[in-house]
Amino acid sequence: MKIYFAGSIRGGRDDAAVYAQLIDHLRAYGRVLTEHVGSSTLTVLDEDGGSDAFIHTQDVAWLTEAPVLVAEVSTPSLGVGYEIGRAVEQGKHVLCLYRPRDGRRLSAMIAGCPDVVNVTYHNLEEAKASIDHFFRTVVSIAP
Repeated sequence: MKIYFAGSIRGGRDDAAVYAQLIDHLRAYGRVLTEHVGSSTLTVLDEDGGSDAFIHTQDVAWLTEAPVLVAEVSTPSLGVGYEIGRAVEQGKHVLCLYRPRDGRRLSAMIAGCPDVVNVTYHNLEEAKASIDHFFRTVVSIAP
């Protein structure tokens, strides 16, 4: 199974190490098309090369290929919100993982969307368990 992982790039890279661990866990369920999102060398200014148009076209193609989108949404990102919206529009299975922080709340457009499975987590073990539950119950596959 192909999996599209979404996490903030231009919105901030503070969670890159978290993304990398989530991507590693997702590999038990299939091929993660967007592994670069977890790269420690990727910065807010350097996105795997290419123009904005190239990045958009490539990411939309990957999103179209994947029946599942898993997004880590703790760091707000316009791009991740766009990807979630496109995935919902295309009828994909969508899981959003959110780690609460003081003074921040998840966007109502994500939290209130009935077509998105939203999970709040506090540590990586909880996030991984939520991924496992999502794939077993929503996507109906086990590693």
